[in-house]
Parts: sequence; structure tokens; C-alpha cells
Amino acid sequence: MSAPVTPLPTRAGASASPRAAASVSRAPRADALPTRRWILDLGAVALLLLIPIIGFAPTFDGPSYLVAALGGLVLGMGLAVLGRLYRWGILLLTAATIGAYFLFGGALALSHTTVAGVIPTLETLRQLALGVVMSWKQLLTTIAPVASDDGHLIVPLILSLVAAVLTTSLALRLRSAGWALLPAAAFLAIEIALGTSEPFVPVVQGVAFGLAGVVWLALRQAWQPQAAAISVGEGSAKSGAGLRRVLMGAAVVAIAAVVGVATSGFAAPSSPRYVLRDVVIPPFDVREFASPLQSFRAYVRDHPDDPLFTVSGLPEGARVRLATMDAYNGTVYNVSDDGTGSSSAFAPARTNMSADADGTPTTVHVEIGELESVWMPDAGAVRSVTFDGARADDLRRTAHYNEATDTGVVTLGLEKGDEYTLDAVIPEVPSDEALADQDFAPLKMPKQVGVPESLADIASKTVAEAETPVEQVRALQQMLSEGGYFSHGLAGQPLSRAGHGAERIATLLGSEQMVGDDEQYATAMALLAAQVGIPARVVMGFYPDEDAAGAPVYTATGETLHAWVEVAFDGAGWVPFDPTPPEDQVPSDQTTKPKADPKPQVLQPPPPPTEPVDLPPTVADDRGSEDENAFDLGLLWTIVSIGVGALGVLAVLLAPFIVIGALKAARRRKRREAERASDRISGGWDELVDRASDFGAPVRAGATRQEDAGVLTAAFAEPRVATLASRADLEVFGPTDPSPDDIEAFWTQVDDIVAGMGNGRSAWQRLGARLSIRTLLEGTRFALPARPAPRSRTPQPAATPAHDPGTPNSSTRRSRRGSTTRSAPEPSAHPTQENE
Repeated sequence: MSAPVTPLPTRAGASASPRAAASVSRAPRADALPTRRWILDLGAVALLLLIPIIGFAPTFDGPSYLVAALGGLVLGMGLAVLGRLYRWGILLLTAATIGAYFLFGGALALSHTTVAGVIPTLETLRQLALGVVMSWKQLLTTIAPVASDDGHLIVPLILSLVAAVLTTSLALRLRSAGWALLPAAAFLAIEIALGTSEPFVPVVQGVAFGLAGVVWLALRQAWQPQAAAISVGEGSAKSGAGLRRVLMGAAVVAIAAVVGVATSGFAAPSSPRYVLRDVVIPPFDVREFASPLQSFRAYVRDHPDDPLFTVSGLPEGARVRLATMDAYNGTVYNVSDDGTGSSSAFAPARTNMSADADGTPTTVHVEIGELESVWMPDAGAVRSVTFDGARADDLRRTAHYNEATDTGVVTLGLEKGDEYTLDAVIPEVPSDEALADQDFAPLKMPKQVGVPESLADIASKTVAEAETPVEQVRALQQMLSEGGYFSHGLAGQPLSRAGHGAERIATLLGSEQMVGDDEQYATAMALLAAQVGIPARVVMGFYPDEDAAGAPVYTATGETLHAWVEVAFDGAGWVPFDPTPPEDQVPSDQTTKPKADPKPQVLQPPPPPTEPVDLPPTVADDRGSEDENAFDLGLLWTIVSIGVGALGVLAVLLAPFIVIGALKAARRRKRREAERASDRISGGWDELVDRASDFGAPVRAGATRQEDAGVLTAAFAEPRVATLASRADLEVFGPTDPSPDDIEAFWTQVDDIVAGMGNGRSAWQRLGARLSIRTLLEGTRFALPARPAPRSRTPQPAATPAHDPGTPNSSTRRSRRGSTTRSAPEPSAHPTQENE
């Protein structure tokens, strides 16, 4: 048995001392990251994650959410850095992340539950634990912008913390930075899904994320350490390599940005996007329900003494609002989506409503009795509503509020036994003296339709002598309240028809005695005000009688149901006016006679016998088809809009890759269509070598075609490359130019070999070859370092193979960028260095 062979030490190894060997053993690991890599990766991760963090802005009611989101970002990146330095495994890193969440989560997201805003309590830990599961539902079921003190900050904290840990860990630990983009992109996608249907600068957000990712990947690839040997003369060229790569990457990114922004500008959809919030809480349209003013007379008739609901804590002089209406269609007063302060602009109730309301804060508790309605009784400007009872959670999920009209709706419907507490602000009603110098608010009110023509003349004459805006309103109010009579039209009361259609209002104002109740008078005053440009709306609600005002508990019944008019004054808001006459102001007789113009009665002759009339041919009713066509067109437009938007997003993401593909196609076309025939042959060979380099073959600039052929044959197991290299030398340096058929055959063989390079490689490797920019930069100041040649297991003698001096292969270097010559170049004086 032979003794084991001990390898001979190198010259450096032989002279190394034991102390030096010990120091080497204590040296940092071979995978220690350079400083610029730390700065690049951490800066890129922070930039990528800041994009979805900023995108959360429309979801929250202020910048306070940044404390939780940025805190989670810093915590996550810090944990990932510690894990990289101390080589934590996935279990240890996960445990550290969970511990940091419970340790710092209270200070960042639930400061109101901590001691001194920092130290977590048992309540803090309980809410943090429940928030991992429940905070998502609470955020989605609360209308945006949500408050920051309801536990909603747990969502951005968790997202930023987890995304920062994953993104930073993958960026610092993996050789390929592309994997680190996955958690960052997931964070962005979740932020969009949890956000609002109106995106936050969508084009800028998407383009910024895409460009940041492309720049980061380009710099990581450019700065990737290479183990290639350095030949003589390359030291000075590498001194500015970092700057050149940065500049080249910036140029590619600039081109991609121009293409992406231009494309997304045309492709950005104008319609709002659909998010999870729209699925959990579908958009609410209050116009699906009938106008509450139509039920006015029914409440009065059927529930005169029944307790509809009770209110505790109602301040003296305050009113309970049920509904606000500002649109008239000739039949009913209803809500509208037209104009400022739309009466149909309802949104899910939250805890930070009516932030700009001024007045006296109060807390009101409401208990529902016989009232069965979707309209929620409230008082003043509601800031928050808290439901109690068995249906509290269902009522909360279906409660909506309109801050412009101070009106609440519960789509589930209120029933007996439901109760809730309102935190509200009761506005102060200004006096006429305070309104003397106030103009009407410059609001665009909905256009009233079906208004009787006589109302314009009546309104003009009524306000003719008024000098100030408030005097105009008082003139209309007093004309109705002092000149009219009150009656519900019930048994034993003067005749008074229900309803507030155009005919009913015209009859009211055209009669010798105006008789009606709140429904008719409020509608009449609002319509008269609109005829002279006064912004007015109708409100239906409840308020106690004068003798019961200020009582601790107010019981609302049909007898205390009212309707009044609100007029908008600049600087004072909506001010209430009551145009209804007092209930004791009744007409003198039981009949109301309209103003009539009697005609003499004339006996009319009998009508002549009618003859049969030829009926026109039956025409098919195509209205249904028109509606179907309209529906089809709307559906088609929606599909086209979604498709165009999707294409725009794809164009933004694919813009850098499209640019790279276009540059490579242009390079191939230039080589194929070169002016000289020999340059077309050289261009074909250059195309083959460049494609091989894109696939990772360690080709070397300045090598001969035979040397390149050896590298390519070893890399792709393709023996035809050597034959093609010899043919290229003969065609380029032969006595005659190659014919078009020779050129076509040569390029055909090049394409065949290139097509086979992807065999046995994965789809990602083939895609990476197509998107590689190495060969695009070759021959420029921004060229990347050469790839290291594969090391042989057995030492090879450093000898140059002998060739026949008369053969072109021995001295011919492959020509790059078409700069070939017809004569053989001068042999190199250092063949050994060239072959390293």
C-alpha cells in the first residue's frame, strides 16, 4: 500500500507562520458582504417598502399611521441584519420577530393601552394577540379613512414588520436579489387590496416600485464579485468600473421610465378599481330605499302615541334627524347624488366622523321601539356610534353615515330592542341678527324637476321686498306659516290630502285657504326657495314639544314627527326654518276651495258616429333590444377598460425587458445587413458568441475564433462550432468575398446552433439569457468583468498549441462589432497571458 501523497505547499503557504495561520482561521467568513453591498441592499429594501407604506395614506385619517408602519420597517430590517450577522436560522429569526412584535407593538400601534406610552400592559398584549386575526376584518369593515386609535394600526405594523424581515433577509443572504422582490411585491399587493377604490397616485406608485427593483437588480448584478483572473492592462480599466456600471444602469432605467410612464399614462383606467373593502362592504346606494317623506302621513296616522324610540341625553333645543332630502322629481322629495354635499353620499360609519363640526359635544343614547326603518335617528353631527345588544356587530357592519347631511342609515334595518350611543356635536342655531350680513353658501344644488310653473312667480313676489338673504328666507317661511292652516287630514280634521307631488303643492299654493301639514309646507318652501336661487333642502325628523323640551328622556311618537327646511348660509352652515303653521291654526270651515275660473255650462251635441280606422301595421317593440344593446355596450366598455389597464400595468413592468430585446434585435439586424460581405460573416460569428455569452459561456474578449470555439464546444457540447469557426476564418480571410448564398447558409447554421443552446436549461435560464445586458455593454466603457473560466481538475501545461503559421486560425482574433480587416493581424508578443 502506498503512502498518501501530501500536496506540496505553495511558496506563500510554506513561508506562513503558525501565528499567521491562526489569524487566517479567525478571519471573517468568505461570504462577508462589503460595505457598499450593505448600503445598496438596505437602501433598496427601505425604498421598496416605503412605496406601499406611503400608499396606505388614503386608508387612514392622518399621518399617525406612519409611526406603526415605519416602526415595523425599522424593527424588521434590524432583526434581519442581526440574523445575517449572527447567522440566525429561520426558527430563531421567527421567534425574534414575534418577540419584537409584542414588545414594541404597544408603543407603535396601541400606545393608549400602555404605561407612559411605551410599557405594554396585559390589555396591550391581549389586543396585539387578537389583532393578528381580528384587525384585518376591522380594517375592511370600517370606512376609510379609518381612525388610528381603534386598533387599526396593527395592520400596517404587521405588514411592514413581516415584509421588512423577509425582504431584508433574502436580500442579504441570497446571491440573487430577485427573490427579495417577492415579499416586497406581496406587501404592495396587500396594501392595494386593503386600500380604497381610489388609488394613491397609482402610476407613480407602480413605476417607482418597478424602477427601484430594476435599478437594484442591475447594480447587484454589476457588483457581483467575480473570481476571474486579471490580465495585464486590466487594472486601470477596473478602477472606474463601479461608476460606469451605475451610469449604464441609470441610462437603462431612464429609458424604461420614459417608456413605462408614457404607456401607463395612456393606459391608466379612469374608473375606480375594486378592492377587498368593496367585497366585504359593497358600495351602498341609499336610493334603493323609498323616500322617507312618503311615509310621513303613515307615521302620523298609524303611530300617533306609540313610542317609536326613546332618546336619553338630548340637549334642550336639539332635534332628532331621520332623513335629509334635496332632490325633487315632481312626485317625491328624495336623496340625490348631484351637487355639493350629496344627500346620497353615505359611507360606512366609523369613529372619526364629522371632524370639522363645531358646537356643543354631547352623548346621546337611543333605544328603538316601534320604529322599523333603515333610517337611523341621530342628533347633530355624529362623530361616532356604538351599538349595543345582540345585533350590535351586525348593525355596526351595516351602519352608514352621511357627513354632509348628518344622516345615518342601517341597511340591516332597525328593530325593537336595538340600541346605540352617539357621540355628537350639537351645532348652535344662529340668530337673524347673526345672519344679517351672511350671504347664501355658494353650493351647486340638484336641479329640481317637475316643479309647477306658478311657483316661480309666487316666490319672486314673496321675496320682492326683502333686502338681505335671511329676510328672503323669512319672507317665504312667514308666507306659509302665517298664511296657511294646519291639518293632517285625519278623522275629525279639515280635509288635507297626503303627498307632496307637483299637483298637491300647486293646489296648496293656489287655494284660497292653504291647508296641509309638515310634509306639504316643507316641500313648498324648499321648492319656492329653489326658484329664487336659495340653497334649501327638506329634513324629516322629531323634536319634543315646548313643554317637554329639556327632559332627560324624550319619547318620539307620530305626533312629534316633523319636517322642516334647512338653508345654507356662507359661514354659518345649514340653518333650520319651520314653515308649518301651528297645529291650532285651523281653517274656518271644513272645505278648502281652490281658486277657480268657472265656465258657462253649454249643452253639447252628441258626438258623431265613429268610423273604423285603419290601424297602422304592428311595429315590434325593440325597446328591450335597445336596453340589451346598452347593457352590452356598458359591459364591453368595462371589459375594455380593465383590459387596457392591465396592459398598461404589464407595459410598465415589461418596459425594461422590451428595451433590452429591441436593442438585441437591432444589433442582429445591423450585423446581418452589414455593407461588406465579410462583415456579415463576422457578424454571424459575433452573434453566436454573444448568445453563448448570454447563456453564461466564459468567452474572453480578444480571443481567436478557434479559442472561442473550444469554449463553446465545452459549454454546449456542440461540435459544429469548431467547423463554423474554421469556415468563418476562411470566408473572412479568403481570396474572394463570400457569396449571398454562403452568407445565408452561414447564418442559418448560426441560428441552428443558437436554437440548441437552450436545450437542457430551465425556463428561467433561457429568460435570463434573453434579458442579459452583458453583451450589450461589451466593447464600451461600461463593460462587465469577464466570467471566470471553469477550473480543471488536473493541472494543464501553460503551453500554446502549435498551429501552422500559414493557417489563419493561429493569429486571427475574432472581430467584434464588425471591425474586421482583410489581412491577418500581427501576432501577440505574449501568447501565455492571452490564454489565461
